Amino acid sequence: MTSAHADGTAGAPPRRSRRAVVVAGVALGVLAVAVAGWLWLRPGEPRPAAFRGEPTSDFYAAVDSRQADAAPLTVQEVFTAQTETLGSLRRLSTQERADCDEVLWGASAAGCTQVLGAAYEGGGLAGQFAIFNLPDGRAADALVAALGKDGFVRQDAAFDAARSRAQARAMGHYVTVSWAGGTASADDLVTALVALDGLGRVVQNRILAAT
Repeated sequence: MTSAHADGTAGAPPRRSRRAVVVAGVALGVLAVAVAGWLWLRPGEPRPAAFRGEPTSDFYAAVDSRQADAAPLTVQEVFTAQTETLGSLRRLSTQERADCDEVLWGASAAGCTQVLGAAYEGGGLAGQFAIFNLPDGRAADALVAALGKDGFVRQDAAFDAARSRAQARAMGHYVTVSWAGGTASADDLVTALVALDGLGRVVQNRILAAT
């Protein structure tokens, strides 16, 4: 049998229940708009204040492809005991990943098989270095170009990105990325960046081994 309510409307829910449904629906709508606004307005990943990218050159022809330089890099090869300190910087950690895109945002390292990285700190400065093992020079140049406009490496070292400098180099089928920042003087910042960039000398050793 159909039930009747006090207002004489058969089978209709009470007005208080309908009002609660409307209020709940409005609340959910406001929450959805708030979440969407947060996703739209939240700050992006940090980028360096100054960036310089360099494509590969004929100097690296001997290691222009992974086929000519097949042995994977090792942490010990890139981050030697001699590079535990770089001027005022001291190495805090090293890492190696097979999924290169894990250390990138907004860019992709197509065909990359490994990325090795390290973080440094000292003297009011901090910095990081990464080297990507890509299939060839074209892929390396593409990654450097993407770092300049599409995305960058994720920040591991503790420094203010708004007061930082970075450099990326394609060297044959490798890409190195050096990034430094901190509260020290501009000259000290440049010195730290040059020291981090010097870790890319491992590629020169690969050139000698390939010739």
